[in-house]
Amino acid sequence: MFMKKIIVLTLSIIQLQFIFAQAPEWSKDKTIYEVNIRQYTPEGTFDAFATHLPRLEKMGVGILWMMPIQPIGELNRKGSLGSYYSISDYTATNPEFGSLKDFKKLVDEAHKRDMHVILDWVANHTSWDHVWMKKHPDFYTTDKSGKVIPPVADWSDVADLNYDNKAMRAAMIEDMKYWVKEADVDGFRCDVAMMVPDDFWKEAFTELRKIKPDIFLLAEAEGAQFHADGFNMTYAWNKHHIMNEIAKGTMTADTMDVAIQKDLKNYTADSYFMNFTSNHDENSWNGTEFERMGNGAKTFAVMAATMPGMLLMYSGQEVALDRRLKFFDKDSITWVDNKNYTQFYTSLIQLKADNPALWNGAYGGTYNRVATQHDKIYCYTRTLGDNKVMVILNLSSDADDAVFSTDGGKYKNYFTGKKQKIKTGKKVTIPAWGYVVLVQ
Repeated sequence: MFMKKIIVLTLSIIQLQFIFAQAPEWSKDKTIYEVNIRQYTPEGTFDAFATHLPRLEKMGVGILWMMPIQPIGELNRKGSLGSYYSISDYTATNPEFGSLKDFKKLVDEAHKRDMHVILDWVANHTSWDHVWMKKHPDFYTTDKSGKVIPPVADWSDVADLNYDNKAMRAAMIEDMKYWVKEADVDGFRCDVAMMVPDDFWKEAFTELRKIKPDIFLLAEAEGAQFHADGFNMTYAWNKHHIMNEIAKGTMTADTMDVAIQKDLKNYTADSYFMNFTSNHDENSWNGTEFERMGNGAKTFAVMAATMPGMLLMYSGQEVALDRRLKFFDKDSITWVDNKNYTQFYTSLIQLKADNPALWNGAYGGTYNRVATQHDKIYCYTRTLGDNKVMVILNLSSDADDAVFSTDGGKYKNYFTGKKQKIKTGKKVTIPAWGYVVLVQ
């Protein structure tokens, strides 16, 4: 009996470790890039996007998050082309984007350039004309009258899936496995993960990791429990909203520091936070980073790239996309970099790659706030062994001095290449919405 208890306990520990699996080593220094195939080029195809891979490789992009690539439902469609997230067949490609062969070729080309590809997965709902609607109507949630319902009243173009149905769960897992086996995708970004039961994710990820142990899993959700479900990365929504409020002058660096410290305490060390100034939702519904953050857009990008977590870039940010992309209609990005943002983001990506202190999750270094005698000057260090990065941000529209209360040592200014020494009482003037990154 005693031996049996030991065996059971050992198995439980193994299972727990598996659920809390550390993110794959290949992801340790990566930046993630969200790809909107429809709007990326006038053609809006896999092949057209593939022509941009050399540019993205040169920038140092490591993970390509492909927004949903499956066919879009026609019944109750919104706009002329419909929502990417109203899927009519999980195991097919949107013919507007190209064939399965085209997508597999894209994945292969990305892999040749040391990029990993994750696929946006919409597990909470389908289109009203999804193939399951006729074959398996019991896969859907119904009201008291037996009528299929949307998950949210405003989401009139999609139908809610019933996770009490075990056959539906099994079918969903098989369809996820299909893309790993057939197209060799490296993981999934799981849409509205909080609206899908936790136990489903645990079940699905157990099966997926049998096929690809180093799979990467991103939840569109925020909370430590999702890492317990097996996700490697979750959204840093709270910190994103704090950025927006700081830009408006309603919050300060103290608010951000408290949020970071809280997350580091409440999440496991292996947890990745996805830091962002924009994404498809923010851009289309809440405005560009320039609308929300004004002249502080670059400053907050530096923050997102250097605070604990992984930097997300959305399609077009590297050319300072300054308009809201239409969500349900064609609206191609204009690839003209008048503000030299490509070099700016390339520098941020390289900064992370070259400095282990900035790496993701447990692979990276510690975070420590540095006092500067001014609530609008936000300074912190990231440290791992001999590698130390100091970040100084002016979170206001007025130039000001950072006055240090500690000896920080000798550094090199990452953006200027000049040597700089930080010591007690030293003043460093930071321009309005300015940023300084020092590397030791």
